[in-house]
Amino acid sequence: MVQYNFKRMTVVPSGKDLIDIILSRTQRQTPTVVHKGYDINRLRQFYMRKVKYTQTNFHDKLSAIIDEFPRLDDIHPFYGDLLNVLYNKDHYKLALGQINTARNLISKIANDYVKLLKYGDSLYRCKSLKRAALGRMQTVIRRIGPSLAYLEDIRQHMARLPSIDPNSRTLLICGYPNVGKSSFINKITRADVDVQSYANTTRSLFVGHTDYKFLRYQVIDTPGILDRPFEDRNIIEMCSITALAHLRAAVLFFLDISGSCGYTIAQQAALFHSIKSLFMNKPLIIVCNKTDLQPLEGISEEDMKLVTEMKSEAMKTVIGQEGDALLTMSTLTEDGVISVKNAACERLLNQRVELKMKSKKMNDCLNRFHVAMPKPRDHKERPVCIPQAVVEARAKQAAEKEKRPTEKDLENENGGAGVYSASLKKNYILAHDEWKEDIMPEILDGHNIFDFVDPDILIRLEELKQEEGIRQAEVDDDVEMSGTELSPEESKKLAEIREKKRLLIQQHRIKKSTAESRPTVPRKFDKDREFTSRRIGRQLSALGIDPSGADHMDEDTLKKKLRSMSRPRSTSRSRLPTDVVCGDGFKDSDQKSKALHKARKSVKNRNKNARRGEADRVVPNLKPKHLFSGKRSNGKTQRR
Repeated sequence: MVQYNFKRMTVVPSGKDLIDIILSRTQRQTPTVVHKGYDINRLRQFYMRKVKYTQTNFHDKLSAIIDEFPRLDDIHPFYGDLLNVLYNKDHYKLALGQINTARNLISKIANDYVKLLKYGDSLYRCKSLKRAALGRMQTVIRRIGPSLAYLEDIRQHMARLPSIDPNSRTLLICGYPNVGKSSFINKITRADVDVQSYANTTRSLFVGHTDYKFLRYQVIDTPGILDRPFEDRNIIEMCSITALAHLRAAVLFFLDISGSCGYTIAQQAALFHSIKSLFMNKPLIIVCNKTDLQPLEGISEEDMKLVTEMKSEAMKTVIGQEGDALLTMSTLTEDGVISVKNAACERLLNQRVELKMKSKKMNDCLNRFHVAMPKPRDHKERPVCIPQAVVEARAKQAAEKEKRPTEKDLENENGGAGVYSASLKKNYILAHDEWKEDIMPEILDGHNIFDFVDPDILIRLEELKQEEGIRQAEVDDDVEMSGTELSPEESKKLAEIREKKRLLIQQHRIKKSTAESRPTVPRKFDKDREFTSRRIGRQLSALGIDPSGADHMDEDTLKKKLRSMSRPRSTSRSRLPTDVVCGDGFKDSDQKSKALHKARKSVKNRNKNARRGEADRVVPNLKPKHLFSGKRSNGKTQRR
């Protein structure tokens, strides 16, 4: 498990944001209405509450910032030195100290002004003391603004640090830049470290995870280290030195024997000897990389001598370890990558087991165990006795477990697909198995076999016919009355009714089939049959047209005449709203004007409320939250 997770640290607000947060909360969470007519004790309590509430909020915020940032003396030395390398331990402690001093100053200011408020003699005096107290608190927060900004930068950088567990099984990769460290971690883990053909691509620590013998190992890729004095190394190199110094891990020192990294084997050997003190009591493996460009046997004698010396030094780091301390591989062809990983994990696992066996806890645990060793009481042989029922049950289970041949197996045994045809009748349940393959005819003596499968089918068919006859008779009795039930007079009347009904139906059909029966005016406008030919004649006479020639007038002639008589209607002659048009349903213009007046009056309230219609029931949001939330009074935000 990872012990340190810096990603959960909350954001550090700036000085101005912190003031706005606290004062807004004070305004919202404390009473805001006060009158000069109140009792003086009530006025004092009102303003004392505001001062105390503000001080409490400042104290909680600053305490949360101080508690969330790690204390360098209490965390693992690896993280302590890493934070010192990255951020300068003195500046870090100084910033947290200023936050702590500001918290104490705000508490002192609040206590002093609460004492003064106890002796306030008027509303104005109490209000002035409250404003002074809050103003001094704001001044203190503004002074620590740079420290808050510095801590926020540190928090953001710490959140990007990899999650490294210092006590877990760890493989640490180190060496000169551009020797293949990042390529190796990408091959054995799911990490995605940037790999380029130039040096110094990796500028911070990267972590990946791999498995070996059902155990999880974390693999750390460190930035490249150069062979120079300790004081001249930069922050990137110091990250690697810190990891080598504090992590109990198996170290893989990468060696580029091809020289394509830009550094010779002699320079890499010099770096190894300068930092070999960091490898003590740690499993160390010298990895010769890029053997696809230059095999190990092809290097010069001087370089081979240097590599041999490094191997002998690697064997001295941990006494009692078995296995070769010099391995070769190529990350390009992946030749030897897995063997290097397995060798490093095996050596680290052996060392951790050995250390645990030598610890005091192991002796305490061994004292609690007792291993019983049975001793023979005589020389008589006592073979295993298995009951016969158990033997039979086991044999039965073994027989059941035998593989039952499937249709696929039978197909393969009998010629394969296209030759073997699966039988669908072999699973029929019949009285005799030899009946399964019998051929059943469909037609026999001109009859369908399946019609005679049921021996009672004819009897059932007869029953169905009788039942259908009974139901038909009931339906006929309901529809028509038999003549035997009526008297002669009733039968005569029934015949007259049917004859009259027949004549009405015949007349209706004749009337419907002729074109003369089709009304030229819609029936809904001529319910009283007032649109007759006589009325049309009177109207034509009033217009100065001879009605006698209307019947013989040609349709084309009528259209031409009407077109010649038509002229554009002027605005003054346009129809008024109260004019009655045929089909409006009003008796006269007075009735129509009253109806229009009532219609306008009925929609007046609806239009006033901006309703779309009678079905509009929408209730608008009369109090939007962004305008009515909080207890803030008139004035700007900074005038609280």
